[in-house]
Amino acid sequence: MTDITPATWTALTTLPGRDAAEALGERMELLDPAPDGLGVFEIEDGSGLWEVGGYFTEAPDGAALALLAAAFGAKPFTVSELPPTDWVAEVRRELHPVEAGRFFVYGSHDADRMPEGRVALLIEAAMAFGTGHHGTTQGCLLALEDLLAEGFAPGAVADVGAGTAVLAMAAKRVFPEAHVVASDIDAVAVEVAEANLRVNGMAGTVDCVEAAGFDHAALAGPFDLVFANILKGPLVEMAPAMAGAVAPEGRAILSGLLNAQADEVSDAYRAAGFREAGRRELGDWTTLLMRRG
Repeated sequence: MTDITPATWTALTTLPGRDAAEALGERMELLDPAPDGLGVFEIEDGSGLWEVGGYFTEAPDGAALALLAAAFGAKPFTVSELPPTDWVAEVRRELHPVEAGRFFVYGSHDADRMPEGRVALLIEAAMAFGTGHHGTTQGCLLALEDLLAEGFAPGAVADVGAGTAVLAMAAKRVFPEAHVVASDIDAVAVEVAEANLRVNGMAGTVDCVEAAGFDHAALAGPFDLVFANILKGPLVEMAPAMAGAVAPEGRAILSGLLNAQADEVSDAYRAAGFREAGRRELGDWTTLLMRRG
């Protein structure tokens, strides 16, 4: 079985300032042909630049894009055509099993490679964002391994920005008595999380909710352990809310950080009442273990 997409196009540009970037993104929605998807992201390198990108299933109007770039003070759009691709096959070629302490994250195509005595977490190639095959998620699993070595046993766990819910599933497997909540701002991610729970024989064991940050009754806390594998900006903004949701002496495992960003995030959480209890770098990425109080 294949999942071949037709040819698609991307159009990307950068410009300074959030307001201008968001306004440009809104204006792109009026293009003909209109983009099927849009993204507006801060480039977290200290430059103050924002990236605006559109995803098209028809070739975009180059002249209209040039006019938009000039009108909003953006760099000229870079337009790229992507050929028809079997993305599931592509991911399977790159998606090798990952071992992080006792955890073994794999796709069904590698089921015969699963070693005995490990906590096995199945993530299908078609659902491969946030699978543990990235230094940030792997770092979170290793931080969880460190807590297990300390004898830490949380009664309540939250996975904020859960993606495929690999971290929530890992926590539920090693803390079966704990109440575990997985949340994501994206409704599709919540559906993927629930699907992954089913294929791992864990349906109904983790509460999956759609929420931004801690803005949901299910995330009121207090939690003994919170995972937040997202980005620097949201992590810094979330620090006060995290302090309100984590129990005294509770832990927060934070990732999605480039190594150069870790100190800023650590400082924000120290100011909110946490102290740094551990730090691990994997390639370009850092995972922080913070302890409240």
